[in-house]
Amino acid sequence: MNFLLADLRGGLGPYVNVFLLTEAGWDQATIGALMTASGLIGIAFHAPIGALIDGTRAKRALIIGGAWALALLGVAIVTFPTLSVVFVADVTMALLGAVFAPTVAAITLGLFGSRGVAAQLGRNAVFDRFGNLFIAALAGVVGTYFGQRGVFYMLPLFAALTTIAVLSIPPHAIDHELARGLEETDHSRSRPYGWRQLFAERPFVVLALGTALFHFANAPMLALASQKLALEAKGFESAVTSAAIIVAQLATIPMAFLVMRANLIGGRTLLILAFAAVPLRGILFALVDDPYWMIGFQLLDGVGAGLFDVLLPLVLLGAVQGSGRYNLARGIIGTIQGVGGASSYVFAGSLVVWAGYSVAFAVLSGVALVALVLMMVAMPETVPKAQA
Repeated sequence: MNFLLADLRGGLGPYVNVFLLTEAGWDQATIGALMTASGLIGIAFHAPIGALIDGTRAKRALIIGGAWALALLGVAIVTFPTLSVVFVADVTMALLGAVFAPTVAAITLGLFGSRGVAAQLGRNAVFDRFGNLFIAALAGVVGTYFGQRGVFYMLPLFAALTTIAVLSIPPHAIDHELARGLEETDHSRSRPYGWRQLFAERPFVVLALGTALFHFANAPMLALASQKLALEAKGFESAVTSAAIIVAQLATIPMAFLVMRANLIGGRTLLILAFAAVPLRGILFALVDDPYWMIGFQLLDGVGAGLFDVLLPLVLLGAVQGSGRYNLARGIIGTIQGVGGASSYVFAGSLVVWAGYSVAFAVLSGVALVALVLMMVAMPETVPKAQA
């Protein structure tokens, strides 16, 4: 399921932008405005969608319905690339971004419980990353031989395969009370508490603040590094940008295997490792201009953002265990993450204009360092260590 969902999501996203620009005749300003509007709508609905995932027992239907919605809207974009169709598709894609990953995490928790969820979340991430690499290669081949529209016409096939995979999970195997973060005891005695009480839980508040700082610092780094790479490697702009992305994706795979051992290593240790990678990466980007070294530094993106993305559902579970509001909490974190990341692009771009790339990377590293200190000082261990 994770492999196929990665393939399905990979059929849209950047390919939509390229298609609209090169074949549909849209200009960059219109594409940018549309992506910004749909992204903000998606961010606003993270928390309500999380509450929906908590309350529903139709979690398999959420994934299947979302998969077919993505597939049909992808075909609609290349068939009728009008403003209204593309806007509806982009908004739906943004909303589904808040559905797929949290629903998969909830199903995983409902199947394996808090004791087995760490290993399975790691496996989920490994298959997701291989799916990303597979669809990137397949889309390149299909797009080259059959044109850009061929990439979108593959989506119904992946939706059908995803449906088969999801329906292979027996509905009675999912404990929906566990899936919303209630304790593994007598569920009839445990009830979800009010959502406002989440903000009385210190681990949740610290994690939320740290997430905002982490993504504020990390989100624009790839864009700035790609720009700096393009200036240093003229004539090879696309090649070096693709290389930077691929290196980061490959680095996330061993990080997923680390999360599988989180019960032995400790979630806090892994969290500190992820947060430490961001300021180090920023300082290296600030000091070094050589394109080959800069591409190599992207390994730290896999250690930072890659490890954090896989680890977040596990650490968050420990932070709100017993609340019955696990997916709502995930939605709140998603909103904070989106706001932190989106707001930093303008800030970082302005720093580049005023003082250059080195200063921008240094300032972002300073923000990331604050986040690291916060995790080291204030974040408790939320992943119980197993006996060796």
